[in-house]
Amino acid sequence: MTAIIVGLIALMLFAYFGWSILWVAPLAAGIVAAWSGLNLFESYTNVYMNGLTDFVVKWFPVFMLGAIFGKLMEVTQMASSISLLIGRLLGEKRAILGVILSATILTYGGVSLFVVVFAVYPLALSLFKAADIPRRLIPATIALGAFTFTMVAIPGTPQIQNLIPMKYFGTTPMAAPIMGIIASLIMFLGGYFYLKYRESTLRLKGEHFDISENIKANQTDSNPPHFVISLVPLLCVVVALNVFQFEIINALLCGIGAIFLLSFKKAKSFVAAINEGAQGSVIAILNTSAAVGFGSVVKSAPGFNSLTDLLLSIKGSPLISEAIAVNILAGATGSASGGMGIALQALSEKYKEIAITQNIPLELFHRVASIASGGLDALPHNGAVLTLLAITGMTHKKSYLDICVVAVIIPIVALIVGIIMVYFGIY
Repeated sequence: MTAIIVGLIALMLFAYFGWSILWVAPLAAGIVAAWSGLNLFESYTNVYMNGLTDFVVKWFPVFMLGAIFGKLMEVTQMASSISLLIGRLLGEKRAILGVILSATILTYGGVSLFVVVFAVYPLALSLFKAADIPRRLIPATIALGAFTFTMVAIPGTPQIQNLIPMKYFGTTPMAAPIMGIIASLIMFLGGYFYLKYRESTLRLKGEHFDISENIKANQTDSNPPHFVISLVPLLCVVVALNVFQFEIINALLCGIGAIFLLSFKKAKSFVAAINEGAQGSVIAILNTSAAVGFGSVVKSAPGFNSLTDLLLSIKGSPLISEAIAVNILAGATGSASGGMGIALQALSEKYKEIAITQNIPLELFHRVASIASGGLDALPHNGAVLTLLAITGMTHKKSYLDICVVAVIIPIVALIVGIIMVYFGIY
C-alpha cells in the first residue's frame, strides 16, 4: 500500500509544479509498479494503456461534441448575449450575483467550463468596474458559478462530472435530486454570501476596482443575437438529456444543430470553431484518460486490496468512503473527472456489491461521487483554476484564498450535509 501512497504523492507534487499529467501519470504509475514488484513494461503497455484507451473509447465523442458546442456558443456570441442581458437586468448593485448567474446558465446549458470563463469575464470586468468592486474577487465569482454546483450537484447538468458515474452505476443525470438540489443551494448561497462579505471587508480596507492597462476583456460582437435565441441551444441540450432521455451525444448534437439553424449567417466561422473545439477536446480527454490509466495500475498493484479494505472499513455509510476516495484522488490529480475516474474505475464494483447487500440506491453513489469530485479538485494546481487566473490577470496570492473558500471548502461542507441527509432518508 506504501507504493500506492508514494505514487499518489508523486502525482500530486508533479501536477502542483505544473507538469503535464500526460507524462506525469505514467511516471507515477511506474513508481507504483516498480515499488510493488510489477513488470514495468507490462504495466505500461497493457495495464496503463488499456485503462487510458478504454476511457477514450467511452468518452471521446462526449468530450469532442461538448467542446465544439461550447466553441460555437462562443463564436456566435450566444454565450455573450446571455451574459450581457443578465448583467443589464441585475445592474451594478448586484454585480456579483449577475456574474454568478451568467456562469450558472451557461454551465448548466452544457457549455464547457473554459469557454464559460472566456464568455463571462468581459461582463464581470464591466460590472465590477461600475460597482467599484476589487478585481481580485472576479476569479472566485466566476468559479462559484461555473466550477461548483452547476458542474457536479444540480440534477440533470450535462457536465462530464455528472455523466461519468452513469457508466459505472447505470443511473441517469437526475440521480438523487433532493440531495443534489440541497447541496447546490448550500454551495450557491454559501458562496454568494461569502463573496458579499469579502466585498464589504475589502471596501473597509480601502480597496477599489483596479485594472492594469495590459488586462483587457475579449472584444464582443456589436450586434449579438437576441437573448431568447441564444437560450435555445442550451435548452435543447438540457431538455433532450433530461426530458426525452436522449444519450448525451444526441443531446449535444441537438444543441449544435440548433446553433447551425439559428446562426446560419455566421456559417463562415463554423468550420474554424469546430476545428478548434475538436482539437481542444483531445487534450482534455487525454488528461483525464491519463489519470484513469494511473488508476488502472493502482488497481493491479498487490497493495490495492489493502487500500480498498482500508477505505471500505471506514465506519458509517460506504458513501463516506466513496466521498473520501474521490476527493483525495481529485485533489491528487488536480482534476474532478480524472480523480473520479480513478476512484470509480477501482472501486465501483465494490460499491455496487455493497449497494445490493445493504439496499442502498445506486443513485446515491452517483451523486456523492459527482459532488465529491468538485471539492479538492480545485487546489492550486487545477488546470481550470490556472486558466481562470491567467484570463483574469490575477495571481494565486491575490485571488486563490477566495477561490478555495467557494470552490473547495463550501462544496465539501455541502457534501457532508448531503451524506448526513441520507441518514434521515432524504435524497
